[in-house]
Formats: sequence, C-alpha cells, structure tokens
Amino acid sequence: MDADGLAQLLSPEGWALLQALPPYDEDRAMALSTRLRADGLDPALVAAALTQSRLRARARAKFGEFAEGMLLTPAGLEQATRLVVAARHARRYRDAGCTHVADLTCGIGADSLALAGSGLRVLATDVDETTAALATVNLRHFPEARVRQADGLSLDLAAEGVDGVYADPARRTGSGSRLFDPAAYLPPLDAVLALRGRVPALGLKLGPGVPHTALPADAEAQWVSVGGDVVELGLWFGPLAPVGPARSALVLDEAGAAHELRAPLVPGTAEPELPPVDAGPVGGYLYEPDGAVIRAGLVALVAQEVQGRLVDRTIAYVTSDVRHAAPTATAYRVLDRMPFGLKALRSYLRTRGVGRLTIKKRGTAVVPEQLRRQLDLRGDAEATVVLTRVAGAQTVLVVEPL
Repeated sequence: MDADGLAQLLSPEGWALLQALPPYDEDRAMALSTRLRADGLDPALVAAALTQSRLRARARAKFGEFAEGMLLTPAGLEQATRLVVAARHARRYRDAGCTHVADLTCGIGADSLALAGSGLRVLATDVDETTAALATVNLRHFPEARVRQADGLSLDLAAEGVDGVYADPARRTGSGSRLFDPAAYLPPLDAVLALRGRVPALGLKLGPGVPHTALPADAEAQWVSVGGDVVELGLWFGPLAPVGPARSALVLDEAGAAHELRAPLVPGTAEPELPPVDAGPVGGYLYEPDGAVIRAGLVALVAQEVQGRLVDRTIAYVTSDVRHAAPTATAYRVLDRMPFGLKALRSYLRTRGVGRLTIKKRGTAVVPEQLRRQLDLRGDAEATVVLTRVAGAQTVLVVEPL
C-alpha cells in the first residue's frame, strides 16, 4: 500500500466503505467490485478496500477478531507475529518488571499491540512512513502506545525512559528475497545486540533457521511452534531470561495450551545441559518431537519424559515401552515393523487393502509422493508408515496416531 492508497482508506468515505464490506469471499469479490464501481465509487478506492478486506480475512489466523479493525500490507502481515505468540512476548516484559518498552521495528504493530494490551507503555518505531502510519491506526485504541517514524537505533533510550527493548529485524529484501547474513538484516543484528549494554532487557525475534553456533552465549534462545509449525526463534537477554543462558522450546497447540521445555547451557559452552539418552530397540510406542523441540536440540528431554530412548543416535524419533502423555511430541502406537523394501511394503499394504497412506520420514532419502505412486495403493483402509533408520538400518514402522 502506498501513501495515496492509505489516505483514501483513512478518508471518511474510505473508512465507511471498509467497515461496511461483507466478509471477504473470493468468489464474489469481482461482482462486488463491479457493483461498488457502478454505484459511483472511485475504482482505486474500491480496489484498496477489497484488498484490505482480503488481507483482514487472512489475518484472522494471526490476530483473531482484532484483524477486523486493522490496516495491513501483504509483507507486513507475513512478518507480523501471531497474537498468541506476541502475548507471550509481552508477558516476559511484564514479568521482568518492565514498564516502558521500545519496539524498534514495529511494522504494522502486532507485537506493540500485545505489549500495550498487557498494560505496558510502548514506543513503537518504523523507518517507513506508510508502515508507521498503519501502526498508528492499528494501535489507535491504546493511548499508552506512541508510534514514531524513526530509525529505532537512533533513539535516546535513556531520555525516552525505556526499560525494555524489542526488535524484529527485517530478513527479506524489498523484492522479497530472504537475507541469510545477519549483517544484512534491517537493522543489522549486531547493532541490535549492542543495545543490551544500555538496556539489559532486550528481546529479538529471528527466523527459526539460525544455527546454534551463531547464537549469543548470554541469551535464552527459544524456538516457538504454533499448531505444529515452527514460526520463530526468540532471543531473550537479562531479566527477560530469568533462568539465564538456555535453549528452550515453546509449543502452542491448536487449543491455545502452552508447553515449554528448557535446558540451561553448560557453563562456558553453547550446548544445553541434557540428561543422557541411549538408542535402543523400537518399543510399543513412537514419539515424534515437535519441530521447536528438535530445533532447540532438546529431544533428550522428550525421551526423559516418556521413559524412552532414541531409535537411532542420529534420528529425532523417540520410542518407549509405555504410553505417556507427551504434549511436546506426537505419539503413535507401533503396530508393525519391517526392513525397507518397495516390494515387501507394497505387498503388506495390498494384503490389508490400504488405499490411503500417510507417509512420514526422517533420515531417509525417500520422496513420499514418489513412493506413494510406486506403491499403487488400492483399497478403502487407511494406514500411517514411518520411514526412518533404526540402529543404522532403513526401516518401515507401521503406526497409528494416538
């Protein structure tokens, strides 16, 4: 959205149109556009309003009912933090005793919305004029939140009375290409990290693919998943990391329940302090740790929870002889196992009339869709197979989800 489009939407006519639109329906959007233009509305305004309506419909997955009152851009919506995760960010600042947080890269204002909603004063900045204007609209119901078009790194944090800092550096270019070099982030990662010398309560949101070797030694690094999707890596410093340097995983399920695993770092290293875990034979149950747990390197904690062992020292599957509740892993009952072989697997599934097959894999080069075609499935039954290594050997585990 450019400045002209924003000005149109913020005009009395534009805002009234936007609020009066029915819930977005892709199949009816063209007909609605034609009718509105036939009624004499500016085609550019109609296009801008329908674009916002479409973005609001997409944004409900991140912001719930708040989406209906927000102004959005495609890029801003993509980078914005889900409200359920942003609320956890805000809780860290509140629990740390912060009262005034600077959101240095506020974007459309998602994290600032959660911070202000938790009762914190917020100074939200963005270098882009239009983005800052969008954030101003989205934070309009929170008088404790101020928005300023500025380079957040240029703020005099002491003069502003800030006691907490949050940043979500841009990790894509203007054309949408992903940036892998932290020095190329906007703002650069090192420049943001340097702020912890002035404001110890520093939090950052990064992409979940950052390698452990690149993580600061004084941070709690927390990988977050929502509904099974790993969505971010948070770095938390000072009072925002009450247990000190650590690796942790936050698993938020579809029902909104939160489950955390955390391990402090071994002093003087970048490795988490974990219980020993052995590899051993496949038992009656298989546990697939959540992606955030795997990224955080905390599979051993899942094995400890379920009194289990690894199926292979190099594979992030845990097996146990007993069934356990495992909120940070997906549990399966093991029904059968066999060495991997196309003919044997095809015969096994044909004998049981399996026509619908879920294929999970780890530690194998097999391409599930290609394998599914080769199996030539027939029948009405369903099955789930796990292709993995067990004690170094390629193996098929037939399982059922619990």
